[in-house]
Amino acid sequence: MVGLTGYGLYVPEDTVTGGEIARKSGIPENVIVEKMGIREKHVCPRDGDHVTDMCVKAAERALSHAGIEASDLDAVLYHGSEFKDFVVWSAAANVADRIGAEDAFASESYALCAGAPIAIREAKATLVADTPERILLVSASREEDLVNYENEESSFMFNFGSGACAMVLEEAPETPLATVRESAAITDGSFSEDVVMPAGGSRNPPSHTTVQSGLHALNVPDPDGMKERLAEVSLDNFLDVADTALSRSDYGRDDLDFVALTHMKRSFHDHLCSTLGASNYYLDEFGHVQSVDQLLALDAGIENGSVEAGDVVCFLAAGTGYTWAATVLDWHGE
Repeated sequence: MVGLTGYGLYVPEDTVTGGEIARKSGIPENVIVEKMGIREKHVCPRDGDHVTDMCVKAAERALSHAGIEASDLDAVLYHGSEFKDFVVWSAAANVADRIGAEDAFASESYALCAGAPIAIREAKATLVADTPERILLVSASREEDLVNYENEESSFMFNFGSGACAMVLEEAPETPLATVRESAAITDGSFSEDVVMPAGGSRNPPSHTTVQSGLHALNVPDPDGMKERLAEVSLDNFLDVADTALSRSDYGRDDLDFVALTHMKRSFHDHLCSTLGASNYYLDEFGHVQSVDQLLALDAGIENGSVEAGDVVCFLAAGTGYTWAATVLDWHGE
């Protein structure tokens, strides 16, 4: 058995409101707030709160919550944004060093916004199959830096916010907050080039020209085509991974109490949660914080009483690429 024994969250103090996004983008405020679901979101100052800074803060809270020291960790797994302090660089190693996890090995896992369910799945598999007993999962994002509000073709990314989370997973803990059950995932690689930052990689290395041309912001080359193709598969794939993870955990939809879901436009969020028949929390005061969303939603659900001891919880996510993923937890509470 693998259990979640502690978690921590961090969001920067600075915020951007839906009204501010409307003024920057020219899109009506009611569309930003009601349709896109962004009342406000937290954003990082340009000269601070890099992903490792935020991960360290969330990690310290998670370790305190779990009642262990960083020196007790066997591994640190970073599953956050690839937009980090530096390129071609291990954020996991940096975080492990800064929190004092001297005996832990550090690694990274990338599934973009589907990262949380998949990272939990990977950590559980490692704990069951290998010798580590405690793994710290850390994630952070400040991809809001990569959004150009003047580019309407990338408007589905206007909800990108900033923050971090951390989770401690342990093998056979005596009193876990939650027991990790089973997972499922699907990838449709035909979407792999639908969301890109045009410059900065090996195809189009950084240069004065790429910077002057504004090619270092995220872009959607064919937004209408992407939207049309996603509409045909996204709901079915969300339901598929949720149902499969539940079935592998010996549950069905009738057993599901709470779904911690990636931030998305309000109408799709409501339809998906209604179809699953589960309580949920809509992150309209955080926006979309990559693979931090699931823990933000769970924490809010605990705070408002939507999640109680004995509940079955599903971390449900999707990330460009495109991957849909789900992991089921039995929530025990404090």
